[in-house]
Amino acid sequence: MSSVVDEVIEAFEPSPKVVSVMAGEEPAMLLALDVGTSGVRAALFNERGEEIVSASRHRAESTQLITSGALDADSIVQLVEQTVDDLLENCPTAARPVELIAISCFWHSLMGVDSDGRPTTPVLTWSDTAAVEAVNQLRLRYDEAEVHRRTGCRFHSSYWPAKLLWLRDQNPEGFNRTRKWISFGEYLGQHLFGTTMASISMASGTGLFNQATREWDSELVQELAIDPEKLSEIASQTVSSIPLLDRHARRWRLLRGSLLCPAIGDGAANSIGSGCVTKKKIALMVGTSGAMRVLFEDGPPSELPASLWCYRADRTRIVVGGALSDGGGLYAWIRDAFAFSGDSEEIERALQAMDPDSHGLTILPFWSGERSTGWRADARGAILGLTIKVLPIDILRAAMESVAYRFALIAKDLQSFALDGEIVASGNALHASPAWSQILADVLGQRLKLSGLRESSTRGAALLALEAAGKLETVEHFAVPIQKIYEPDMVRHARYQEALARQQKYEIVARPAGS
Repeated sequence: MSSVVDEVIEAFEPSPKVVSVMAGEEPAMLLALDVGTSGVRAALFNERGEEIVSASRHRAESTQLITSGALDADSIVQLVEQTVDDLLENCPTAARPVELIAISCFWHSLMGVDSDGRPTTPVLTWSDTAAVEAVNQLRLRYDEAEVHRRTGCRFHSSYWPAKLLWLRDQNPEGFNRTRKWISFGEYLGQHLFGTTMASISMASGTGLFNQATREWDSELVQELAIDPEKLSEIASQTVSSIPLLDRHARRWRLLRGSLLCPAIGDGAANSIGSGCVTKKKIALMVGTSGAMRVLFEDGPPSELPASLWCYRADRTRIVVGGALSDGGGLYAWIRDAFAFSGDSEEIERALQAMDPDSHGLTILPFWSGERSTGWRADARGAILGLTIKVLPIDILRAAMESVAYRFALIAKDLQSFALDGEIVASGNALHASPAWSQILADVLGQRLKLSGLRESSTRGAALLALEAAGKLETVEHFAVPIQKIYEPDMVRHARYQEALARQQKYEIVARPAGS
């Protein structure tokens, strides 16, 4: 389906700090890949963490996360290869062979591979909600609060425990043929480097990882009767000593001898690339979905609000936050479903001209189920308060406000982890809509700084890899340009607080009976 998300990706090519490459100057040191469910980006960086000008490529995937939670692994691998081909065919001839390959990859996916490394299942992403009944079983059988404390994850269809139970029941043939349970990040590592070694970051987002011990949670693994031999080895280092496979080294001569940095979660990469690497900054991202995170160097929290999760960026950095299943994807759905006329600029002008909550609608933004705050994958979206006078633009504005209300609930629970942290926002959806950025500032009642980097995940993966390789002292030394600051209107904030309370009152409508 056509969507504003596609338009945004097309319109805003990422523009991080870049440096020109003259003959013999500023050679590339690292290739960074950002592998998402709707596309792949590849970029070259020098050893100071600066992206090299004209050395990036992006390819969009036809399969959109908003319409499918299960993806074909080999199709994504092919997209990665095509993106790297595009990049290296046009890279500077003066560049020396690239030493490192860093990867940012979508978190929480699960797939099985057989003894030959071939897929036994599709790639099940966080948006695949087929395992809802398995979640209910888990909540009946185990102490969810205790599992949440150890793993940082609630029982939810996003995570591995529910997915594995569902696969065992619904796909026994594929389940029994599986010799390794991995995320797509490890499948890509296997394809490029011949290893399914998992980074601490990717493992930490599975729901099977103990955040304190930095190993698979043996208690939960045993209780779920999962063969520990079928789980990947967890990498002890951010940079491995494993070189690119020969067939790829022959194809991409600039990458011959490149070492693997096992894929890290895209949320962690986004926070680092956005410059949000201490408790003084909160990263807020709106893409197809949405997230709000605080990243810091410390052990996992002893107490974690039920609405939040806790993962890792690496061995020392913790990421605490909340995630929304609906963000820019909901915006795109409404535009398509209501067949909006006019271009994006006309729609944006109309949105900016509207007063807060002037439509009288209450929207429950659970088109793709609910993660934070209630963690109900079986929740469903709703548009309440419709009358004959309501226009499609009213519904679109109400949807944008409804997403902002969910962020406000996450922000409230994040307060104890942030030291009066300023909010740094990113994501194509916000760069495309100043109206949405202002709505967020007004709803949160807090200044919002829109990052000047329209793409942060490749940069975050690159910086973390260069730090681990000893090329950079710390990722904290990198400043991020700010494109625009949105100041909150506290009169509007008060009006939005009433609308937020109304949304919470009606949340029961979105959840199945007995929830």
